[in-house]
Amino acid sequence: MARLSGKVCLVTGAAQGIGRAIGEALLAEGARVCFADLNGDKAAQVAEDANAGLNGRGGDAMSAQVDVRDRAQVRAMIAAVVERYGRLDVKFNNAGVNKPMNFLDVTEENWNFIMGINGLGCLIGMQEAARQMIAQGGGGKIVNTASIASRQGFDNVAPYCASKFAVVSLTQSAARDLAKHDITVTGFAPGVVATEMWEEVDRDLMEIGAAERPGQAMEEFAATILKGRVARPQDITGTTTFLASGDSDYMTGQIVMIDGGMTLV
Repeated sequence: MARLSGKVCLVTGAAQGIGRAIGEALLAEGARVCFADLNGDKAAQVAEDANAGLNGRGGDAMSAQVDVRDRAQVRAMIAAVVERYGRLDVKFNNAGVNKPMNFLDVTEENWNFIMGINGLGCLIGMQEAARQMIAQGGGGKIVNTASIASRQGFDNVAPYCASKFAVVSLTQSAARDLAKHDITVTGFAPGVVATEMWEEVDRDLMEIGAAERPGQAMEEFAATILKGRVARPQDITGTTTFLASGDSDYMTGQIVMIDGGMTLV
């Protein structure tokens, strides 16, 4: 039997990149999945492709448009999932953004934008998912997306690093509070992953003078990866599916590094 047969999972930031790969891997293990994203049209297309059996994987998928900073929208998203599937078992708080700026140039706007989505969005997502899980009974799992940037600061992405340090502490705080409800809270920390988001970061780094040519920043980061290459989204999903499944029932409050040996802590 598939490890997630009958489970209802919700993934934010799922219109592309790591989030999409997470959702598709959950479907392959028998889950019913909501692909949620600020870009509702793109999320809807992802869900449609999944239901059509994209790459040989069919499944029961839906989509939702959501701004994770808006509690009312998050509540409406969860309500839509419960209306369709009857409950919520696993919530991935994966939506995230980055906008590199050199340290002395970081503005309040840059800080609030990144912290709002990556930090506040994670908090709201955990709170509202937990409320639903408590109300329906039977426990649940919450999984947060951290980063290697949650383990050390980098000079031209300070707000991003701060936001991912926040994800780690929020994961620990929630794990302590929600254990009594049989809700586990874990997270994973990717390193450099070849996604659309990294392509945007690469362009931004060139704009602020931190790189001279396309791909330079990724090459420099990759030079420190023990595995010798950057990750693909599919390198992440073995761990994320594990965290969503019963195999991880005795884990909570932990962040799993998936960085190819880039950060040894």
